[in-house]
Amino acid sequence: MAEQYADPSIFSMDSFRLDGKVALVTGASYGIGFAIATALAKAGAKIAFNDLNPEKKEQGEKAYAAEGIEAKGYVADVTNTEQVENLVASIKADFGTTPDILVNNAGIIKRIPMLEMSAEDFRQVVDVDLNAPFIVSKAVLPGMIEKGHGKIINICSMMSELGRETVAGYAAAKGGLKMLTRNICSEFGEHNIQCNGIGPGYIATPQTAPLREVQPDGSRHPFDQFIVAKTPAARWGTPIDLMGTAVFLASDASNFVNGQVIYVDGGILAYIGKQPQ
Repeated sequence: MAEQYADPSIFSMDSFRLDGKVALVTGASYGIGFAIATALAKAGAKIAFNDLNPEKKEQGEKAYAAEGIEAKGYVADVTNTEQVENLVASIKADFGTTPDILVNNAGIIKRIPMLEMSAEDFRQVVDVDLNAPFIVSKAVLPGMIEKGHGKIINICSMMSELGRETVAGYAAAKGGLKMLTRNICSEFGEHNIQCNGIGPGYIATPQTAPLREVQPDGSRHPFDQFIVAKTPAARWGTPIDLMGTAVFLASDASNFVNGQVIYVDGGILAYIGKQPQ
């Protein structure tokens, strides 16, 4: 096998295709998860997704249909082991196989100063952002081992590397998710399973729109100014910026990439910032 892969002539752009693969993208009714699932679908994957809210699940299915994508939605709480096991069983019944690709996208953030944050709030953030990826990964790994291949993509964050005021729970969970990514790589790499992360920068979504509103005097929002000044690309990212990385990490083109977090952040983590004038 080593000699075969040493021959560059066997490389094909088809290695980026996902035809015949089943992808589970958690929390993908909208936003970043929706964009990633859309990209995987355009590369040929069949899409399954979940949401806690039945109405949002239905809205998500309609949004995929509007893009010409057949996506099956399920109502499931990714922090609940029994519900996750039922979700994976339902996917196998509906698609004829367990997921080949898992994107652990579902997450929450609570912006609360640490001294004002309750232990309950901290636990909830860690439960959704760290425990849930453990639970869902554990549920899909046996099927991947049986098939002899699998891709797990964890949606990490720049907060996997950096701290910032008001996000103690989120930063702790995302830092843990980075290490869970490395541990899954370490434990299951021999089964031809790759686990990597995507660390988005600041992404322009409806949820962040208030932070980019033009002020009454015509100036940019202070946080908007801060982010653009800290980003070498001099702009916010968009969900589209994450799509190519997701397809790469879900495809055979990344079969020797394992345990890594790719930061799609416009260069923020590489940049110390401009010198004050």
